[in-house]
Amino acid sequence: MRFLKILLFYLFLFCSNETILAQNIIVDDTYSAQQLVENVLISTTCATVSNIVVSGGDFGTGEQTYGYFNSGTSGFPFTDGIVLSTSRAVSTKGPNNNLLSEDAVNWFGDTDLEQALGISNTSNATILEFDFIPLTSQISFNYIFASEEYLGSAPCNYSDGFVFLLKEVAGTSSYQNLALVPNTNIPVKVTTVHPLITAGGGCPAQNEAYFGSFNSSVSPINFNGQTVAMTAKAAVIPGTIYHIKLAIADETNPLYDSAIFLSGGSFNVGTDLGPSRLIATNNPICANDTYDLDATEPGNNSYKWFKDGVEQLGETNPIYTVTSSGIYKVEITLNNSSCIAIGEVTIEYVGVPAQTTLTLVQCDEDNDGISTFNLTLLNPIITQSNSQLNSVLYYENQYDAENQLNVISNPTAYQNTTSNLVVASVTNGFGCNGYVTINLQIATTLLPIINPIPICDEDGTLDGLMTIDLNQTITPILLNGLTTGLIIEYYSTNNDALLQTNSLPNNFTNTIPDSQTIFARIINGPDCFGIIPIQLQIISFNPINFEHEDLYVCDGENLFLEVTNGFDSYMWNTSEISSIISIDKPGDYSVTVTNSYGCQATKNFTVYASSFPIITSIDILDFLGYNNTVQINVEGSGNYEYSLNGDYFQNTALFTNVIPNEYFITVRDLNGCNPEANEHIYVLDYPKFFTPNGDGINDIWEIKNLDFYPNASLSIFDRFGKFIYNFNPNLQGWNGNLNKNELFSTDYWFVISLGNGRTIKGHFTLKR
Repeated sequence: MRFLKILLFYLFLFCSNETILAQNIIVDDTYSAQQLVENVLISTTCATVSNIVVSGGDFGTGEQTYGYFNSGTSGFPFTDGIVLSTSRAVSTKGPNNNLLSEDAVNWFGDTDLEQALGISNTSNATILEFDFIPLTSQISFNYIFASEEYLGSAPCNYSDGFVFLLKEVAGTSSYQNLALVPNTNIPVKVTTVHPLITAGGGCPAQNEAYFGSFNSSVSPINFNGQTVAMTAKAAVIPGTIYHIKLAIADETNPLYDSAIFLSGGSFNVGTDLGPSRLIATNNPICANDTYDLDATEPGNNSYKWFKDGVEQLGETNPIYTVTSSGIYKVEITLNNSSCIAIGEVTIEYVGVPAQTTLTLVQCDEDNDGISTFNLTLLNPIITQSNSQLNSVLYYENQYDAENQLNVISNPTAYQNTTSNLVVASVTNGFGCNGYVTINLQIATTLLPIINPIPICDEDGTLDGLMTIDLNQTITPILLNGLTTGLIIEYYSTNNDALLQTNSLPNNFTNTIPDSQTIFARIINGPDCFGIIPIQLQIISFNPINFEHEDLYVCDGENLFLEVTNGFDSYMWNTSEISSIISIDKPGDYSVTVTNSYGCQATKNFTVYASSFPIITSIDILDFLGYNNTVQINVEGSGNYEYSLNGDYFQNTALFTNVIPNEYFITVRDLNGCNPEANEHIYVLDYPKFFTPNGDGINDIWEIKNLDFYPNASLSIFDRFGKFIYNFNPNLQGWNGNLNKNELFSTDYWFVISLGNGRTIKGHFTLKR
């Protein structure tokens, strides 16, 4: 009958002028209460229905707040069904492009709904109710709750109410609300089913798994949000008359409407096989266990069992024993009638480690067959890295493991003094146990003796301490020739290596200068392959005379740069590879030497240019008594020192306070460039008086060494400027006479022209 009704409904739509291509549900509010229940909601002969009543708001236009809906071409989860709303039924169809807040005159709430939800002040109630007599022990139907209150921060504070109320007609039993969050006593409302809300201060998510979606403007229904498809169910007594009341109402005010969508044909009178046993609900079945499904119903019935849609031939008993995961369904034909009661349940199994045997190998320092084992190394293998498995516990025998007696208290340091067998017990989060027998063995691998490993101290501070990349430096030496797949860990002590505690970092800095022994544990999975002591020998390579050196190379000459002979290799920055090289240019030079351990040291040279001196001129400022100066002018790129007598040298070319005398000038290069430069000079002065009295002392007034200036000339004048006498370097000086007459004792003046542009004037005294 119901399928004929749907077919006629579609024929009506296709013959009408209404466009059905829109992606919205289609609502027909002309259905009577009896049609809604008998033709839409219920599709079973396992119950008889009576006293069907529907009520809602009166808009005065004939439009109802209840009706039949069909998904049309939209993607709405239910193909068809009944809609009960706090607005006009036809207003519930999409798109979601306006806010439903409809109201009607004298549209009241419902006291039964208020009592069931513990609320008050309801209005705009739409109610569908009827009596029924079930022939089996369970009823169920599917629904979706939708509301405009899924908007902004409203889910934190506001929700309309709806209930599915069930009670026996006879007696005084109260209503039972079936519209609950699964496995709870929480009524389904906007405030109890929503995701995290961030708007307007927000609130945490509530039962988010049952929230369907926030709806966009193209939603097939005209509501801002909706739940997922949910199932309301209850246990009933076959043959008993029940009354069910499906009601929805606005709370507080008629704004922001809501609706219930009941799936067509989903009112099922069947049998209860118990709850699904799921991982998601933390109640799966343990591997290797069996689980009985009991579908027993009173009467002379026949049973068919199905697993994953396939009939299990020969399974005709009311109890079915489950041994593996699947979706199980039973069809019960009651008393050879047309009533077929259906029960369905999903069963999931979870596994634990099968009983098996593992081996754990440990090293034995003193070869007495007893060692300390870290049993927990097997944990990842036992649990197979399954996060659902709880901590592994260890026992000395299977009996203790199964009865949880005498657990090994320190599994990270267990000694095999009593037995070489232990048993691991592992429990998953669902209480399922598994057991693994562990065989404890001592490693018998013969490992090579490793000679001290030299490590060059190359961190810039020669203190016998060095950071060592153990994986790059040591590991390849140890693994050479061993089985592939081994891993090496390093420890400070043998005991740490045995217990695998306090492992060293890969970039390890020795704490004992020059030489330190560490211990390498070679592991093969959880097993100890062997422990080897490793002596690290830190080589501080610091050759003598390797300080930076400054040298000079003379123009046109070669300079030899040299370091000590006897190193394993030499490498100059000139690409030469001997201990000594010859260079003829200034610059920066370096040589890196390598010793027998492969350690390197570098000596740097800075070579400067130098040359022998060339005297270009000498500036003599004399006739100043003891204030004479001598300036030596030199060409050359060297660093020079100067001397007037070959004994005392100074770094400046200017000599002051030079007394009149003959001098042999020497200029030499401080950097050893030869030859020296030499010159012969005279520093002159004139006598301040002379005594031409014939005693042979100071009888002649003359300038000693004037012949050093061969172009010089000298003229003498009396105090009145009268010329008296002149001579040149080749003539004898003045004897105090003029025309063979002795001149008077007095001061006389002279003018000397040195022939180099310099003129000296002065006076002297003639004494008799």
